[in-house]
Amino acid sequence: MLHLTQENFEKETKKGKVVVDFWAEWCGPCKMLGPIFESLSAEMKGVKFAKVNVDENEELSTKYGIRGIPTMILFKDGKEVSKLVGALPKESLKKKIEELFK
Repeated sequence: MLHLTQENFEKETKKGKVVVDFWAEWCGPCKMLGPIFESLSAEMKGVKFAKVNVDENEELSTKYGIRGIPTMILFKDGKEVSKLVGALPKESLKKKIEELFK
């Protein structure tokens, strides 16, 4: 699992399909989403999965308008495609990602 910071965020999201999970250690729903996110990362070839700890990367949280967590932002070739807020069941999340990255 790729962990993004202010330093590597742009480099890692500018090419291809990337799902970025904005999360925090203290967030209960984030902890529920964690294993689902890891599982999808292994299953979904051609899509990069990455995480941003909002407490350690406040600039990124502000830049992308993160108001609640978990929030996932889908990027395609550096452009924001969609923003998903809240922990979703695995199949629902997978379906949404597939639809948005068609």
